[in-house]
Amino acid sequence: MHSRVRKSFGRVRLAGAPASLASAILLAMFVIPSATAQQGKQAEAKDMKEVGYSDLQGRSAYQPTIVKQGNRYIAYIGHHGGMTTNPLDGKQEPNGTSILDVTDVGHPKYLAHIPGEPPNPQARGESGGAQMARVCTGLPHTDKNKYFLLRTFGTTAHELWDVSDPSKPVRVASIGGNYRDTHKSWWECDTGIAYLVSGVPDWRAVRMMQVYDLSDPAHPVFIRNFGLPGQQPGSTGPTPSDLHGAMSTGPKGNRLYLAYGTTRNGVLQIVDREKLINGPKEPTDANLTYPQIARVDLPPDVGAHTAFPLLGVTVPEYQNFKVGKVRDFVAVTAETTDNECQQPRQMVRFFDITTESIPVGVSTWTVHEGAENFCEHGGRFGTHSSNENMTPIYYNRVLFIAHFNAGVRAIDVRDPFNPKEIAYFIPPITDKTDKRCVGTGADQHCKIAIQTNNVEVDDRGYIYAVDRANTGMVILELSGEARSIANLP
Repeated sequence: MHSRVRKSFGRVRLAGAPASLASAILLAMFVIPSATAQQGKQAEAKDMKEVGYSDLQGRSAYQPTIVKQGNRYIAYIGHHGGMTTNPLDGKQEPNGTSILDVTDVGHPKYLAHIPGEPPNPQARGESGGAQMARVCTGLPHTDKNKYFLLRTFGTTAHELWDVSDPSKPVRVASIGGNYRDTHKSWWECDTGIAYLVSGVPDWRAVRMMQVYDLSDPAHPVFIRNFGLPGQQPGSTGPTPSDLHGAMSTGPKGNRLYLAYGTTRNGVLQIVDREKLINGPKEPTDANLTYPQIARVDLPPDVGAHTAFPLLGVTVPEYQNFKVGKVRDFVAVTAETTDNECQQPRQMVRFFDITTESIPVGVSTWTVHEGAENFCEHGGRFGTHSSNENMTPIYYNRVLFIAHFNAGVRAIDVRDPFNPKEIAYFIPPITDKTDKRCVGTGADQHCKIAIQTNNVEVDDRGYIYAVDRANTGMVILELSGEARSIANLP
């Protein structure tokens, strides 16, 4: 049984100690350069509370996807590479995809774990595992009652699984097998069109886009390869930053929002979906530019991990004006990749795209280190990603950000010119939380730290945060004043 300390609000206090002494002792707990520095650290929260938890078998977690299947809510969790014993069968398995029933959020139930690609110490970057998970039902060219999982297989392939019975997943197809770095894809459930982040061997970019028709998952149909000019085979000059992922508004919205360069040399690109799918496909500079509506090249020290569109925002401040009351925005979240603030701060940047061919940066948001001294807590401090579900409960109202050792942060985005934090939750350390180190050899020091990696919401309003440092998944809900901002049923 793992140990887990739960506390709804505030910092841990040492019984019987004066406030100043308790603060000094607590600060020492955070900055001692050892792997046990934060073992006693409890949850910290404001207007967000824990309602459920799973240790995810102690696996490092990346992408959570929550799907309503019939009368049940099922969580599909992608994992980073590694090897862990699966208690369901007692076998040592490569980290892959965990499937849990979260209908009763207070008691998540493990249904299955699909092993991923074994870790390869000689491979580039984050080998092994199965980081990304997307799930669709009602696809046009298959049984409308079936559910299918699209996932990465390590960095080398994409896989499709029939998860109609989530306890007994069945693989139905694979794409690739020799790719260099697969990652965070997007899948339109109403059309079956998928935008796969791949690393096709002859492309100069390690990650670029492949467009596939997956309306019949057992028979994938290739449509085209796509990327920025300079990434394609035979091009010359500097290679633009790798694609991290895309978000699509489908045929109705006819737009894709692409983020390149997670932690530096970021690029925001807005693409016409119809032109991408049906336009000329030979990867020349002209053909790659043809579907592009806008491109913003960010400074060298600014990344772009997730591009989340906030469309049709009724800006409160503009309501007395005759024009411009309703505006479009995109929130671009960059990824922090270093421990203990060794590189530039990454944050969320909001762009006004009402005139979408000319995006204008209008605001930024970040957690202020302040008295918390997050840089001293260990691990990464900075943004990673936003939620990606556009449920009406939160869309254009609250955006949730995974902020590594600062936990989950909830931002009021009703006025993207002035985003405001309204709630947060920093999960407690458990006995499974792994250390994070800086330096090498005699100069190396390590600390155990929460590393909230990704966050998602479901259409009931629950918030799911998973941890990069093996802490597991915490299920949350808004409380207090923050709850009144959401459009909860």
